[in-house]
Amino acid sequence: MRCLHSEKAHDLGITCCDFSSQPVADGEQGLQFFRLASCGQDCQIKIWVVSFTHILGFELKYKSTLNGHCAPVLACAFSHNGQMLVSGSVDKSVIVYDTNTENILHTLTQHTRYVTSCAFAPNTLLFATGSMDKTVNIWQFDLETPCQARSTEDQAKQFTEDWSEDDVSMWLCAQGLSDLVGIFKMNNIDGRELLNLTKESLADDLKIESLGLRSKVLRKIEELRTKVKTLSSGIPDEFLCPITREIMKDPVIASDGYSYEKEAMENWIGKKKRTSPMTNLLLPSMVLTPNRTLKMAISRWLETHQK
Repeated sequence: MRCLHSEKAHDLGITCCDFSSQPVADGEQGLQFFRLASCGQDCQIKIWVVSFTHILGFELKYKSTLNGHCAPVLACAFSHNGQMLVSGSVDKSVIVYDTNTENILHTLTQHTRYVTSCAFAPNTLLFATGSMDKTVNIWQFDLETPCQARSTEDQAKQFTEDWSEDDVSMWLCAQGLSDLVGIFKMNNIDGRELLNLTKESLADDLKIESLGLRSKVLRKIEELRTKVKTLSSGIPDEFLCPITREIMKDPVIASDGYSYEKEAMENWIGKKKRTSPMTNLLLPSMVLTPNRTLKMAISRWLETHQK
């Protein structure tokens, strides 16, 4: 294997790149080329034209820049037919572009933390996005009007208390708990009931005998409760410590680049944990640096919202 070309493509680090699987014809020369998308820490997505022939050799040409995100772009992916491009960012949003007009078709904001990955399904109008909020969202385009994307989890029901029994069933399937759908439906468990479930009610009322299964359900419900608390409070997610999920009083930056409550991170390290709470990768250093900018931002927000 050999490297055909190397070029500085972005002002800051590049986080992802993806080829369109569908070639595009060049009307003037009768050649075919592929689109390449790259994204990075400069908050931009760049589109490139790539051609390779035995006669002319390899050629990479800059085509355009797609804007829309206000923070580093972590992931990008073309649709199976090359007509759309989806991207995910630190700004927690997912943007879908029309690759022909380069217009924004949709801006999706269901995730509550960084969107780190995205992928289109082959030969179907589905795509998935993954986030540091620990969720994978599956999105579906309307068959009649493909530009109208919607989440399979109704955005109008982003608060769990509003979920119907069917929404709870969808959630169970997404968590790998599809075997419990019948039991939950039989007991008329909607969103509000779901949040009120306890280990006692799972055992006594729903008759779930397996201790391991009950523990898994409770763990997933606790994650939902945390999400509901965050959404209902209106607190910006970046003000919450990733470990405690509480608003930070003394934020510090760890060597993984994330900010944490100082006491929580010191306890984490004190338990001889040498991996990042966010990425699970080995921490390059145990040094914690005060994040004074974030502390000031939190202080200003509290002054405004707690009067």
